[in-house]
Parts: sequence; structure tokens; C-alpha cells
Amino acid sequence: MMMSIVDHELPDYTHNLYDVTFYENTISTIVTNTPSYVDSWIAEIERIHRRHLHRLIVGLDVEWRPNQSRNSDNPVAILQLCVGKRCLVFQILHSPTVPESLKNFLRNPSYTFAGVGIESDVEKLTVDYNLVVANMADVRALAAVKYGVRELQNAGLKSLTMTVLGKEISKPKGVTMSRWDNEWLTPAQVQYASIDAFLSFKIGRTVISGNQN
Repeated sequence: MMMSIVDHELPDYTHNLYDVTFYENTISTIVTNTPSYVDSWIAEIERIHRRHLHRLIVGLDVEWRPNQSRNSDNPVAILQLCVGKRCLVFQILHSPTVPESLKNFLRNPSYTFAGVGIESDVEKLTVDYNLVVANMADVRALAAVKYGVRELQNAGLKSLTMTVLGKEISKPKGVTMSRWDNEWLTPAQVQYASIDAFLSFKIGRTVISGNQN
């Protein structure tokens, strides 16, 4: 299994950059809690893909601090978005505001946001931050239809990645259940968050448009 991360260690409290490697793919990730960097990331994505924004596919995932009891319900701490090999990890919990650019991006009906069990993630974004996602696709249901395997409707990202992309991923519990609400994410958390969103994009593009490249 080929996964690694390079931390650019920027001397800046507002954002940091990482290069995350997953097999032959190098994902450029920005981690930020600052709305202006979210604005810039969205503007760059829409500029790069301006010729086919009408069919833009975006990988989406969220993470939050694990709930310690049945009655606790911790808010979303980070929102991950990925298009191609560009990933945004927005520490929404630590942001002073939710930028208008993000609200508009998510509610654009021309964009398809793809994820595993995305309905529950979107519901949590709505409850916690009043964010609306206009057009979403659960890659599990689409993969089940595409490959004729009903069990994929309840599959996790790990088995979907193997079925759709033929690649193995590791999801260590120590990272999965870590403190996503920390102000400073560890490289292991950034790698995990980036790859999850990247795979949501790759699987989404494969099952929606048939393009695996």
C-alpha cells in the first residue's frame, strides 16, 4: 500500500499545505480555518474546470470529534472537498464564519457532491452550520447498480475502493477516532482526511461518468 505525506510547514497560523501521495496520485491539500483561503480554493477550482462546471463532480466528507456518550452530538469539525488532485480541508469548527463562497458552492445544482453515506454527512452540515447541498450522490448506491452487487449499498469506503478502483486503503482506528476538533491536525489526520475526500471524488467520477482516470 502506497501512502505518504509531505508537510510544507508554512510559518502561518491561517493555513498549511501538504502533498499527500496515494499510489500514483499526489494530492495537493490545503488545511485552513480562514474563510479567505476557502474563497481562493473554490475560485481556483471553478477557474480550472470552467469548461465543464455543468458536470463538476466533487468528493465530500466530514469529520467530527467522536461522541463519547449516547447523548453527546459533537459538531462537524472539518469539511473535506476534493476535485481532481486538489483537496480542501476546512476546519469549519475553528473558522470565525462560514464563507458565502462555500454556501454558494455547495448549493450549486450543477455540481454533484459524491460521498459514502453522504446524506447523513449533509444532514449534519445542515444541522450544525445551516449549510445546504443541492445535488448529492451516494456512491454506494451507484456502485451497487453499476456492478450489480447489492451488498455495495451498505459498503464502506475501504471495500468500495477495492471494488471500484482495485486499490487497498488503510483506515487505522487511532486516526478514525481521533480528535478532529483539535486546532492543529496531525499529518496522519491530514493524510486520512485528504485520501477519504479524494477517493470519494475518484469513485464518484467512475460510477457517475465512467471515467476512472
